[in-house]
Amino acid sequence: MPGFMDIALDEARAAAARGEVPVGAVVVRDGAVIARAGNRTLADRDPTAHAEMLALRQAAAALGSERLIDCDLYVSLEPCPMCAAAISFARIRRLYYGAGDPKGGAVDHGVRLYGSPTCHHRPEVYGGIGETDAAVLLRDFFAARR
Repeated sequence: MPGFMDIALDEARAAAARGEVPVGAVVVRDGAVIARAGNRTLADRDPTAHAEMLALRQAAAALGSERLIDCDLYVSLEPCPMCAAAISFARIRRLYYGAGDPKGGAVDHGVRLYGSPTCHHRPEVYGGIGETDAAVLLRDFFAARR
């Protein structure tokens, strides 16, 4: 069975195949995948349709709660400010991400949301999981569009 980050990377590859920026996310609870998604901003004509947002929405629907207590999120790219805030609001327990995002990330780059005194919930954060594969996907995707 593939690891959870491998599943997120599969979602990222599927997003790339649809012409979307290759980012994938997976929500896990009690060792089981309860939601998975890839970026759909173009397909849905929705600037909030990032992989993390879609996976959080699916997980909330599956659990019948906006609080994703005891859930972990695996995402192929460091979350942006919008997604980082949603992760906090959802009370995600642990965040695992692949490639860091010096331009748009908000966890270990940029605003560093979880270090802010106004952040009410800070997940445990583990960056660099599957980083090489995630970075190659992104680099290849953008190189093909230049």
